[in-house]
Amino acid sequence: MNALEQDLPVALRRAIATRAVWIGAGVLQALPPVLRQLLPASGYAIIADENTWKAAGQRVAALLAGSGLPTIEPVILGEHPRVQPRAESARAMAASLGTHSAVPIAVGAGVINDLVKYAASLAGRPYACVPTAASMDGYAASGAALREEGFKRTFGCPAPDVIVADLDVIATAPPEMAGWGYGDLAGKLVAGADWIIADALGEEALNNGPFALVQDNIRTWLADPAALRDSRRDALEGLVRGLLMAGLAMQAHGNSRPASGSDHQFAHLWEMEGLAVDGVPVSHGACVGVGCLSMLAAYEWLLARKFADIDPAILAGRLPGLAALRAEISRSFPVPSMAASVEAEVLAKNAAGVERRLRKLRAVWPDLAARLACMLPPAAEVRRWLLAAGAPADGAAIGLSAAQHAADYRRARLVRRRYTALDLLHELGALDDAVHSLFSGNGFWADRLEQGRGT
Repeated sequence: MNALEQDLPVALRRAIATRAVWIGAGVLQALPPVLRQLLPASGYAIIADENTWKAAGQRVAALLAGSGLPTIEPVILGEHPRVQPRAESARAMAASLGTHSAVPIAVGAGVINDLVKYAASLAGRPYACVPTAASMDGYAASGAALREEGFKRTFGCPAPDVIVADLDVIATAPPEMAGWGYGDLAGKLVAGADWIIADALGEEALNNGPFALVQDNIRTWLADPAALRDSRRDALEGLVRGLLMAGLAMQAHGNSRPASGSDHQFAHLWEMEGLAVDGVPVSHGACVGVGCLSMLAAYEWLLARKFADIDPAILAGRLPGLAALRAEISRSFPVPSMAASVEAEVLAKNAAGVERRLRKLRAVWPDLAARLACMLPPAAEVRRWLLAAGAPADGAAIGLSAAQHAADYRRARLVRRRYTALDLLHELGALDDAVHSLFSGNGFWADRLEQGRGT
């Protein structure tokens, strides 16, 4: 057993809900005995969409039947072009689960897993998950990312008890889905840096165990993107393992901090506003990948600065007051229900702690900057990785204009209460300067945003 394989048992021991994870070619055969041992039930309810039913749902049904495990009528979701992550859909699913005692089995990718996860929680049931694509990290994560009244939020609910990730199934997914998963995994680079900043400034203490589960191996999981695009099985297995480990780290910590930072704030913003290309909604992983690049470029700008001479009291006094903040939210989010949700997130941040944070920054910055510089690869390098993996690597590839992308740096900081580098740049009074630099002259995005898709 190599070092990466040894990390999975460690992660499972720290996980709150998940008791068994199987990764490998042909491991779908293990599902019936695992269910019999860990999730015995009077019946099982397979939940899939039309594509994932063909990819694995039919085989799951046949395996259960052949093992003498009873199933009820499968639920096949038929929304086009893609099933949407709506909280009300999960609630309807929970009501349906309440009419019988079957244990649900989610057969699908991110949206199906999140819908079933939340529905199972509402119905008071455990559930099992059969991933059909290496497209995102939510399979093993506690919580379901769903939209309610247009605002994407994470609903608290347990992760699956059992995950059976058959590489033979996952390899049949459209190739671009692995690129989405690669983008989601790349985002962990930024998530780790944001957590280090929050810890250093006294906002959210680093939890070393869950942090290490992701950060100790992230470079290895991302190391060979071209092999992933070539559908090499070892690369696919590494991607699946990294995505599942990120989810288990979130379980161990109790929230998504080990795997979600300012990269995801961009993604949540773009997803809940329905960003689409040719009428098809942009995937979560694609949004995270571009969000990751957005923040890596911002970090490069930040790390080139020195803060020994800043005056924390003056900087804190220059920040807009509550009335101005509410006006910014109203301008940025004209839909009242969304604006109300954003305001709740923003007001949950510790506005009274700005001067304290900046004093701490002034004291720790040389060591903090050195640590961040060591852990963060250059944005241009990660852009090459994303392209090699077949993932979107600029705003144009996900349907963003340069103007909208630039504006979204400020808007993204508003959509989550989590303290990240976006908040630090804002409190330094430097966010607008950083964005202007990135989109003008020789800035990172200046010559990329209006290039053709995927170039």
